[in-house]
Amino acid sequence: MNKSVAIVEDNSDIRLALEQIIEASGEYTLAGSCVSGEEALVKLPILNPKVVLMDISLGGISGIEVVRELKTTHPEILFMMCTIYDEDEKIFEALSAGASGYILKKTSPAKLLEGITELIEGGAPMSSQIARKVVAAFQSKPAVAASPTASALDVLSKRENEILEMLSTGLLYKEISDKLTISSETVRKHVYHIYEKLHVSNRIEAVNKYFGR
Repeated sequence: MNKSVAIVEDNSDIRLALEQIIEASGEYTLAGSCVSGEEALVKLPILNPKVVLMDISLGGISGIEVVRELKTTHPEILFMMCTIYDEDEKIFEALSAGASGYILKKTSPAKLLEGITELIEGGAPMSSQIARKVVAAFQSKPAVAASPTASALDVLSKRENEILEMLSTGLLYKEISDKLTISSETVRKHVYHIYEKLHVSNRIEAVNKYFGR
């Protein structure tokens, strides 16, 4: 399995720190780094990483624009926005452009690596602050109807509903496994069945169903 990670970051200190986290992980390989959006558009298709840690504010072409352009031609590349921004507009613009995860730069190395793992396994990792904003946005929109949502979630087991509720708060698989005292692998299997039963492919779509959208 391709477990290479590329980094797009114009701040040299942050870029070096991210490179060191990936190289020291023992699980992922560093495909390469880019210092600008312009460089990323050229290099990322050549590097062909599985995951890209993408900064948003790059001076020239923004990280969101890079994601939007490359996702159309290279849909297999998974983009995780790694940024200081937690504004609603940036979050939803990045997600609509094709990003699959969104974490803050102050995220610990361990949680960053957990997020990359979750991303590769089909999840949509987010920092808890980001997840709360996404959840709040869903909650602020009136549901179309309550009954279809209830019936849709009725197909889930009690444990699956429990895990889906935790996913909606932004918890990572490891955090869910700790709370429920089950293995991360068991959580992954439950999430797979949740996605299958709800006919969704990622966390955002599952949470959308959870809140009745």
